[in-house]
Order: sequence, then C-alpha cells, then structure tokens
Amino acid sequence: MEFDLIDVIRARCDLARADVVLGIGDDAALLAPPPGHELAVSTDALVEGVHFPRGTAPRDVGWKALAVNLSDLAAMGATPAWALLTLILPQADAAFVGDFAEGFSELAAAHHVALVGGDTTRGPLAIGVTVHGFVPASCALRRDGARIGDLVFVTGTLGDAAAGLRCLDARGADVADDVRAVLVERLDRPTPRVAAGLALREHASACIDVSDGLVADLGHVAKRSSVGIELDARALPASPALLAAFDEDARIVLQAAGGDDYELAFTVAPERAGDVQRDLARIGCGATRIGRVVEGDGVRLLDGEGRDIALPRAGWEHFA
Repeated sequence: MEFDLIDVIRARCDLARADVVLGIGDDAALLAPPPGHELAVSTDALVEGVHFPRGTAPRDVGWKALAVNLSDLAAMGATPAWALLTLILPQADAAFVGDFAEGFSELAAAHHVALVGGDTTRGPLAIGVTVHGFVPASCALRRDGARIGDLVFVTGTLGDAAAGLRCLDARGADVADDVRAVLVERLDRPTPRVAAGLALREHASACIDVSDGLVADLGHVAKRSSVGIELDARALPASPALLAAFDEDARIVLQAAGGDDYELAFTVAPERAGDVQRDLARIGCGATRIGRVVEGDGVRLLDGEGRDIALPRAGWEHFA
C-alpha cells in the first residue's frame, strides 16, 4: 500500500527538469546544481492542529506544505528547483494523498519545482518538506546585513492569515461570509514571494519571511545584525478584508504578531528605496515602508505619538 501511495504522488507531481539526474524511485536522488551558484536548502514541518486546522482541505494542505518552504527560499533570494516530501498519515488514504498531491503539484508547477524523493509512513497527520534552490555565489539575502539608517519594508499585507484562523472559531462569528472566505484563503493558500526575493537580491541589506509574526521575525534580523528596529503601527499594510472585519486594536495585534503571512520583511538603504519599490511594482508585488533601523537592540512597535505598543506576544513560539 505504501508504494501505491508513492505512485499516486509521483503521477501528480511528475515535473521534468534537466538538472534531475535521478528522481523518485531509488535510495537517493541524483541532482546537478548549476556552476557558479550556491545551494540554498530549507525544511519545514506542518502538523495537523498546529500549522493547519483540522478539516483543512487536502489540496490546501498540499499547497501550504510547499508554499511555506518556498517562502524561505524567497527570503534568501534563491530560485527554487527541487523538493523532498515526507508524508505521515494515520492510515493509507489514497483519496487524501491524491488531493494533497494535486495542491502540492499546482504550486510546484508554477515555480518549476521537481519533487525528487521523500518518504511515507504511518502516524499522526504531519508533512515535512525540504526545498533546494540556487543563488549566485555570494548573492544570497541574509538576516545579518541590516545597518543603522536603513528603512524597513514589507511586501503585501499583514494579518490576513491570523484573522482567517480567528474566523474559524467563535471570535470570528460576526465576520461576513465573503470577508471570511478571503481571510481563510490567505491562511490556507499563502503566496510565496519568490519573484520579490529575486528582485530584492539587488537591493536589500537583510531579509526574512514573516512566518511566526512580524515583530518576532524582525527580532531575528535585529539580533543577527546587532541593531534595533522601530516599527510604525500606523504604517502596517492591511487588506480591505482585514479592515472590514476587525477594529484597529485587534488589527494591530494580528498584523504585528499573528504570523502565517509569508510576506517578506526587508531592510534597504534609503537611497535604494525608490529602486526597490519600482522593481517590485514591475512584478506586481507592492511593498510598504513600515519602519527604520536604529541603534540598540530588539524591535519596538510604536503608535502615532512614538509610544511603545505592548503586544500579548511577539509571535508564535512552538514550545512556549
């Protein structure tokens, strides 16, 4: 039965690449990175009830399992190439696997990612994905390059995914159905900003994807770069759906600490800010200036009077 499930996955995720010498079906894949490039590798696991709600459509689980990993490559300015998939299932469910593989392959095809191997085993529903991408030598975006005086930007909008999760419980009972659908879609099917990451390679001094929460994730940039970061709560970009569903106080918490956005937060020297916004606009990805890099440490979220805004938490912590 295990090999039948593997055949289901292979049939739906069969994307050919010339740099895959040997893919699914042997003890290991044989891959050929291009000369002059570094290999960017990232892995993430998704557990039912932790990273996606129970009852999430299998196609959406498949999409998200790959999307969150591609987002890590985007934050490094890497071009995606290959993926490995570990699928842990409570039972051999060919229908679930088929639908999961459809969602996975839909996003993989959009980014020309070849699934080159993995594993299936029995246990509580969980998915592990490892992705590989290429970046020209010494050109990768990193977390340790922010400099005092740099400006802080973020792509897209913030808070929708966390709002979508809230819409699935009693706290979102008053949200209109059409607005709820938009927010839940952002939770279930995040957009990895791969093209934006490639464009930022020419401009950004530091970059990270917003997975655990804006304040928490920018805290990693501040720590690795030995700087402080100040964010303007009024500048955090919000979608029309978020504006329609939640008041200002709730929105700020969702945007600053909600997580699951998979947007790119990055720093850039002031003289390059115009070039960044122009290049991102050219690929249809907006970016909003939300703060600045300063002396000190950590991340401060400030209101219109320059006062600190206290958050219930900075972001998601798995073992808190």
